[in-house]
Amino acid sequence: MKLLDGRVRWVLIFWVFLASAVAYLDRVNISIAGQAVKRAYHLSDVQLGWVFSAFVIGYALFQAPGGRLADRFGPRRVITLGVLWWGVFTALTALVPPTVPFALAVLIGVRFLLGLGEAVVYPASNRLVASWIPSAERGISNGFIFAGVGAGAGVTPPLITFLLVHWGWQWSFYISALIGFAVGAVWYLLARDSPREHPWIGEAEALHIERGLPSPLQDLQARKTLPWGVILSSRSILAMALSYFCYGYVAWIFFTWFFTYLNQTRGLNLKASALYSMLPFLGMAICSPLGGYLSDLIARRHGKRAGRCGVAACGMALAAVFIALATQVREAQLAAVVLAGGAGALYLSQSAFWAVTSDIAGASSGSASGLVNMANQTAGALTAVLFPVIRDHFGGSVAPFMAAAGLCAVGALAWAFVDPSATIKRRV
Repeated sequence: MKLLDGRVRWVLIFWVFLASAVAYLDRVNISIAGQAVKRAYHLSDVQLGWVFSAFVIGYALFQAPGGRLADRFGPRRVITLGVLWWGVFTALTALVPPTVPFALAVLIGVRFLLGLGEAVVYPASNRLVASWIPSAERGISNGFIFAGVGAGAGVTPPLITFLLVHWGWQWSFYISALIGFAVGAVWYLLARDSPREHPWIGEAEALHIERGLPSPLQDLQARKTLPWGVILSSRSILAMALSYFCYGYVAWIFFTWFFTYLNQTRGLNLKASALYSMLPFLGMAICSPLGGYLSDLIARRHGKRAGRCGVAACGMALAAVFIALATQVREAQLAAVVLAGGAGALYLSQSAFWAVTSDIAGASSGSASGLVNMANQTAGALTAVLFPVIRDHFGGSVAPFMAAAGLCAVGALAWAFVDPSATIKRRV
């Protein structure tokens, strides 16, 4: 196909971007519909936090196994299975009858299983990047993939609010599931695990990809995976896991409690809360590819340590400043804008986590990035529960956001211990 000559890899990246957006639509919809779900099932804020956390716990626990599946069976099949799985359990969330015995436990179980399905998407996409994207393009490619986080989460508040107001909260879940099924079906038809398998690939693009891969082509094709102990012995992996833990705690404030914070703590009405809760996700959608672009640009000119580690550390440090400043702002709308700046700054660092793991782990990129992302999502599970606990214990919203700012600072410092050129190798 001449139209796609030299661009097939970017078509696949675009479709992973869409899968990323749908993944966040399917996980963030419950935070928008949270008050309706709370009323339907007669839940307290803490019990609603358990429902939020159930998804994140399942999602966190299956990161590394999901990545290993992608390393062994390829990202095409694993992402397809994941999208179909999470579509089913998104729909089932709305099908749990409020009158059924132990409805809260059933709802928690459904959300936990939804998390298992969604867990595969990013480790599997990183395995795709390891085979399809030259090292010099991995910042921008991961930036585009994770721009889907901002796009999906940004579209969610107005879309789910519209569906909730006009058709009820259950239909917001049904429609989210249908969108997921469509994206998964097209992905299976479109994707291949390696460039040479794709019928649309041209020789020039295949050679461009192969020459830019930091890992031996034969290892990627043979799917030779590293033992878990070897991956865990890498100082860079452990430092990124710590940094991503800090990152995840902060990011999940926006995915779980930000809408409720604007509506209940800041006193904005439902429509205003939906509008202003879009701003952090708009910041994420813009800054994720921007951070990836800057990371690639600086890496080409000054080396990977400056391009990957420097951009990530600066982004997280800037996020700490924005979030701390937002606690001093009295006007609700301005506070939302400043916090959106913090979310955007945080996402300047996003692509570096994934670009570095794909560079240093090669054929085990799914496994390595899954381990790092497990730390991220474990922090997210803590956010869902701890945010209201810290807020209620300290009598206001300042303490939870100051804690988040402090974690951003710790995450920035952790990048000093990452070596983006230290390839993880099997012990001899």
